[in-house]
Amino acid sequence: MRALHHLKPTLAYWMETEVHVYGLSVAASVLLSFFPFLIVMVSLCRYVFHWPAAEQAIYLALAQTFPDEVGKFLIRNLQATVVSRGPFQTISVVLLLFTANGIFEPLEVALNRVFRCPANRSYAKNQLVSLGLIFLCGALVLGSATLTAVNRDHIQSLTGSQPATATLTSLFFKMAAIPLTILMLFLIYWLLPNGRVDVNRILPAAVLVGLALEGLKYMMWLLWPWLRVKLSHEYGPFINSVTILLWSFFGAMIVLGGAEWASRQEPTLTSNGSSIAAA
Repeated sequence: MRALHHLKPTLAYWMETEVHVYGLSVAASVLLSFFPFLIVMVSLCRYVFHWPAAEQAIYLALAQTFPDEVGKFLIRNLQATVVSRGPFQTISVVLLLFTANGIFEPLEVALNRVFRCPANRSYAKNQLVSLGLIFLCGALVLGSATLTAVNRDHIQSLTGSQPATATLTSLFFKMAAIPLTILMLFLIYWLLPNGRVDVNRILPAAVLVGLALEGLKYMMWLLWPWLRVKLSHEYGPFINSVTILLWSFFGAMIVLGGAEWASRQEPTLTSNGSSIAAA
């Protein structure tokens, strides 16, 4: 009953039209930003670090996140795109990073609203903060890929069995994915709003949202056999794009719901240090 009592305001928040607009904006930005981000990550692993195992770890992450043919479609086209682009080009990668940080523009507006920040950043400041978050998230993804690759090589040397290596590597990745997601969520909740927020509130929210996103992933896998048929009939060749969009929308709603829970009944400090009552 206590859990339902605390969840009730979040459910009411999810029913607001404005929140759905934010969620759809974030989901559309993910659709536009996700692939450029992957291109940068894989290009770094292939052409800068020259580490095939780390590159394979990124493909493993995609296969573990997106079900069935969607994951295979992303991996296949990502490999073809990276090969067609050729060696690492700094200017191209910088441009791709600017494209990838578009997700943080609507997300900042939504979080500013949740945390009652008095104003949004200017577009230029938002882009600077977003670029910083992209570098931080990219470093975490590369770090996770590196750890997964090291673990894979170590298991391979110990067991010498390809099936055992694949199984244990997948298990290691699943164990590492949750804390990595929690850390990225904490950074987003902490750095993206245009004001200082209470760290003691956003840390539990990041943990709960990270676990909820992991649950969403397994729910998508469970519903996928039915959902694939439904989306194929309704959207035809756009099934992969629609799948990413739907996954991103529900994920964005969970992220915003966690922010609403974190902001409730706690003061939020603006960048000037003044206190604002938060719902």
